[in-house]
Amino acid sequence: MVSFYSANGDFIYKDISLTGGTSVTVYEKTSATQIKNDLSDKLSDVSTRSIYDIVTREQKAVIIETTTEGDTTRQVLEEYFGYELTTENSSFEFTGSALSESFYRQLLIAILIAFVFMGIVVFIIFRTFVPSTAVILSAFADILMTLALVNMLGMRMSTAGIVAFLMLIGYSVDTDILLTTRILKRDEGSLNSRIFGAFKTGITMTLTSLFAVVFALFVVRSFSIVLTQIFSILAIGLGFDILNTWITNASILKWYKEKKP
Repeated sequence: MVSFYSANGDFIYKDISLTGGTSVTVYEKTSATQIKNDLSDKLSDVSTRSIYDIVTREQKAVIIETTTEGDTTRQVLEEYFGYELTTENSSFEFTGSALSESFYRQLLIAILIAFVFMGIVVFIIFRTFVPSTAVILSAFADILMTLALVNMLGMRMSTAGIVAFLMLIGYSVDTDILLTTRILKRDEGSLNSRIFGAFKTGITMTLTSLFAVVFALFVVRSFSIVLTQIFSILAIGLGFDILNTWITNASILKWYKEKKP
């Protein structure tokens, strides 16, 4: 993440909802990839994607996003398509860079506040340093590892993606709290049996959520970039949560319980 920040000046790739720019939806059945290749030297930071009907899978439109100013974008696209873009055959949305940057900072502050309050609640519940720190560390690792994989995939983060990380905080701590409660606050059975009991319950919770998210991702991926990004981030985060909870956190808690007088 340090090298990524040094190379890009931020921790994520941002789309125009976080950087500012122009989004144009053209009701045209054409190749989004071809449009991107043709306009890459005329528009800055251009990205394209197609929109399909959820039932028939028929292409309905193509979305073109760029950081180029709106009037210039309109002129370039009208020259490219060969006709005037009106409200009947297209739609334009423009977001100012100052507003986008302000919204981005507010979302980051919201994530930080949510994480801090989550940590406070965990310390209040367990009132011991090592188990509470293990829960917080596991949740932080889920977010950090998910963010690293999202960057490796080249995903451009939108406001919806930032919100997905907020949701991931909740998904990350539920199984950790379940595991910690079973180990520290219950005495029936051996330590290993309590861990295994928590594992059966927790893995059922996580896999149920993961399967639901993956199914939803398969359904919406053709027509909603917002939902696709949210479900993609949640699916990646839930996968990492299985590793961080049942390997890292479980190991720390077992060591702590065995060493505790």
